[in-house]
Order: sequence, then C-alpha cells, then structure tokens
Amino acid sequence: MIISANNGRNTEKLNNLALTDYLAQKNFPIVTKEYKKYLLYEGIQDHHVYILKSGVIKTSVISKDGREFNLEYINDLEVVSILKDEYSQFIDAPFNIRVESPKAELYQIDRVEFWKDINQNFDLQIYVKNYYRERLMKSMKRTQQMLMNGKFGAVCTQIYDLYDKFGIEVHEGVLIDFVVTNEDIAHFCGINAASSVSRIMNQLKSCGAIKMHNRKILVQNIELIKDNIIF
Repeated sequence: MIISANNGRNTEKLNNLALTDYLAQKNFPIVTKEYKKYLLYEGIQDHHVYILKSGVIKTSVISKDGREFNLEYINDLEVVSILKDEYSQFIDAPFNIRVESPKAELYQIDRVEFWKDINQNFDLQIYVKNYYRERLMKSMKRTQQMLMNGKFGAVCTQIYDLYDKFGIEVHEGVLIDFVVTNEDIAHFCGINAASSVSRIMNQLKSCGAIKMHNRKILVQNIELIKDNIIF
C-alpha cells in the first residue's frame, strides 16, 4: 500500500512573488477551461496574456506533417503565453495550450495593459527578465538532452522532469501524482510510436527503476533513471 508522506520535490522554481502581488492588486477576469479543452491554438491571433491560477496545462506544437510535439506541463502560477513585444495589440499564439487537469483557471489580461504595468513596476520587470532567462535555459537544456540522449535517455529525461514537477514522497519511493500516457511521453521525446515508449518503460520496470500504481508512475530508484541521462 502506498501512503503519502512529504508533498512536493525540492526543485528550483521561478520566484513569482512579484506576480502574485500584482495579481492581488488587480481584478482581472478568470477563464475556466475543462479537461482536454484548448485555451489557444498555434497560429491563432489573440490579444491577451494568460497566467495559470490553478490546474495543469500542456503546451505543444504541430509539425508540418501533422505530428504533435509536446513542450512542457505547467502547474504553478506562471505566465503561460509568450509575452513577445510590448507594442503589438495582437500576436499569433506560438503553441497550443490544452488543459490536462479536471479543470484549469487562468487570469486573462490585455497584453498591452500588462506591458504598461510591467514598465511601471520594477519588481515585475525583474520577474519578466527572470521568466525569459528561465525559458531560454529550459529550451537550451531540452535541446541538448533531445540531441544527446537517444530514445531511452529521452524517456528517462521526461520521467525525471515529471518526477520533479509532480512527485510526492511515499513509502515505496516517489509517486508521479499525475496520469501521463505512453503516447504523451512519446510526443515529449520526439518518438513516433507509443509502443517504443512502452518497451522502454518495461525495461525500466524490469531493472527496478519504476513500477505502475493506478496508472501513475512510481519511481523506486531515481539514480537508475539519472544514469541514463546526459545532463
């Protein structure tokens, strides 16, 4: 039997105190979306900035041949739509944003108004700079891992990311407290077939690195996962 102990992982996250204070001072409308519903589609014009209030969303892009490539899950208070420049009233959405939890709530802010507020708030300016810096570092790290790790390492990298984002400590290890399908993992790793991910997952089960519990991944030995990742 699995019994939860300490909630969360020790991961470095973007300091969003300035963003929290800013939102508390305003009365922005909140958009609510249900499971598997899209907030934005890649290429569609929009004039808002969206900030996740609660729930889990996934960002993804579609290649020219119709294949989906997942970018990341977001489950914290964070800007989820790229800010781009501060003058354009409308911008093309750079990726799809879809709800992956039973529901998600997002603050909806006029993007020009948001930039005006940023320019008048030093703490918010620091947040935006750090936001872009973290985005750039994530993008560089992900590109490096995708190029250097191969399929097996890419799947291990994705499990490690899920471990950091959704992991809760339990008696048998760390439970990734979020249902992720082999197909979703494949789309994160640039793997065409979910069956390839299934074979890799079976290998990880066989060596005692993971096991499944109620369709969720239980990480039993994170070191075995990390051994297959080029950081």
